Amino acid sequence: MTTIHKEGYKILGGLFVSLAVVNLMVRNLTDDNNIIFATTAISVFLFLFTAYFFRNPKRYIVAEDDMVLSPCDGKVVAIEEVYEPEYFKDKRLQVSIFMSPTNVHVNWNPISGEVKYSKYHPGKYLVAWHPKSSVKNERTSIVIEDEAGVEVLVRQIAGALARRIVNYCEEGTEIEQGKQLGFIKFGSRIDLYLPLDAKMEVDLKQKVKGGKTVIARFE
Repeated sequence: MTTIHKEGYKILGGLFVSLAVVNLMVRNLTDDNNIIFATTAISVFLFLFTAYFFRNPKRYIVAEDDMVLSPCDGKVVAIEEVYEPEYFKDKRLQVSIFMSPTNVHVNWNPISGEVKYSKYHPGKYLVAWHPKSSVKNERTSIVIEDEAGVEVLVRQIAGALARRIVNYCEEGTEIEQGKQLGFIKFGSRIDLYLPLDAKMEVDLKQKVKGGKTVIARFE
C-alpha cells in the first residue's frame, strides 16, 4: 500500500491552487482549445508527478541487530575507505547511494540504537554525485550507536534539485531500525559511514531499496 507522505501535503496543496489559478487565467485570456488543452495537460502532469515523488510505500521490515539496512531507495555510487572529518575524525567505510527524482525519497533508519549526534549544515546544491557534495552541499549528519556500541553515521545530502532536508532524529532519543529517519525533497544522496571491518553485502552500481536491502553486516 502506498500513500502520500506528510511532507508533501503543503506542497501539493499549494501546487493545486497555483495550477488552478493558471488554468482559470488561461481560459479567461483565450478561446483557443489547443492552448487550453495544453495548459490543462501540463498542469495534470506536474501535479501527478509531484504526488508520485511524495509517495510513501508501506514496507514490511525485519530488523536484525548485526545488519545495516539501506536508508533509502537508489543506486550505490561509491564504496570506499575514506577519512571522515566531522564526527569520527578517522577512516571509515563510506557507502554512497544516489536517489534520482523518480526514486522514493523517504529515508529509513539503517540500524536501531541511540542518536548520539544530529547536526544540520547549510551549503551549496552541487549535483548529488559530485565528489565534494558530501562536504559542500546542504546536509544533515546523524550518528546512531547500537547496543553493542557500534556507531554508524548517516549523512543526508541535498542535490541540485533538492531544497529541503527533513530529519526526524533528535540527539539522545532511541530509534528503531526500519522506521522513518526523514525525507529529502527532489533529488539527493545519502552517505553511510561504517566501521572498516563491516562486511559489505552490496556492490557498486547495485540498486537498493530503503529498509529492505542489507548494505552490510557487522563482524
